[in-house]
Amino acid sequence: MNELITFSLLSFTSFFTLINPLGVMPVYMTMTSGLTTKERTKTARKAVITSFFILLAFAFSGQLLFDFFGISVDSFRIAGGIIFFMVGQDMLHARLTTVKVREDEIHKYVNDISITPLAIPMLAGPGSITNAIVLMEDAGTFELKMVLIGTLISVLVITFIILWGAAKISKFLGETGNNILMRIMGLIVMVIAVEFFFSGLGPILRKIFITN
Repeated sequence: MNELITFSLLSFTSFFTLINPLGVMPVYMTMTSGLTTKERTKTARKAVITSFFILLAFAFSGQLLFDFFGISVDSFRIAGGIIFFMVGQDMLHARLTTVKVREDEIHKYVNDISITPLAIPMLAGPGSITNAIVLMEDAGTFELKMVLIGTLISVLVITFIILWGAAKISKFLGETGNNILMRIMGLIVMVIAVEFFFSGLGPILRKIFITN
C-alpha cells in the first residue's frame, strides 16, 4: 500500500511539474485570443486528449524503443535527469525557454493549434515523454501501471480545467503569483532530476566496477 501511495505521489508530482499547465496557460491564452469561448474550450480539450494518447503510447512502447536502439533504462534515466534539470532550472528562474511562439507564427497555428504546438511539444514534450517511459519501466506490477495511468489522467484533467479557466486564474494570480508557482515547480523538477540521474548512474557504475 505504501508503495502505491509513494509511486502515485511521484507520478503526479513529476507529471504536473513537467507538463506545467500554469506555464502553458499564458501562451495558450495568447494563441486563442481570437477564438470564441466555445472554440477555446474545444481547443484545450483536443490538446489534452491528444497529449494523453501520445504519452500513453510512449509509456507502453518504451521497452521496444530501448531494444530497437540498444539502450538501457539506466542510460535513459541519466538523460532524463539532465533534461529535467535543465527544464527545472529555467522554471526556477521563471523562464519559459521550451515554449517559444512568435507573433508572426500564431496565425499559422489557429486552424489546428491544439495538436501543434499545444499538445506537441508543450504538453507532451521531451520531459513528460521521458517521464512516462521511465515511470512505466519502474512500474513492475499491474497495480502500479494502473496508478501511473490514473495519475496521468488526473494531471491532464487538471490541465484542462486550468486552460478552461485560464483567463480568471491568470487575473487572480497576477504576474508575481505565476512566477512564484513556476519557481516552486522548477525546484521540484530539479529534485526529481537528481533522483533520476543517480538512480540511473548507480547501476551503471556498479557494472563497470564489477566488470573490472
